Amino acid sequence: MAKVLVVDDSPTEMLRFREILVKNGFEMFEADNGEDGCAKAIEVMPDVVLMDIVMPEMNGFQATRKITREPKTAHIPVVIVSTKNQETDRVWGKRQGAKEYLTKPINEEELIRVIRSVTSVSAG
Repeated sequence: MAKVLVVDDSPTEMLRFREILVKNGFEMFEADNGEDGCAKAIEVMPDVVLMDIVMPEMNGFQATRKITREPKTAHIPVVIVSTKNQETDRVWGKRQGAKEYLTKPINEEELIRVIRSVTSVSAG
């Protein structure tokens, strides 16, 4: 079963991620800020990290950079999932190490397709 770490400070978004991921057979782990997400990535070693951008303390760009540049977690693909939908945000996200960039509201089919495209494992 593929492990997905979701880093998002919105309880509503977290609920939506949980609905989609559990329904599609993924094991989900949660962190509600960037700092926590970086620590959880080392602890859990997920197959993919879904990262929000706008969060208190450490934002998603900073957390993505930290995860993708830390030797222990550099192999873990990070997918940014954010309400920020400007091209500059996409470019900056990719420069921080994100493999993909999705915008909210989350489209279930697109999310599952992207998770499968950046990981070598499938659900179930």
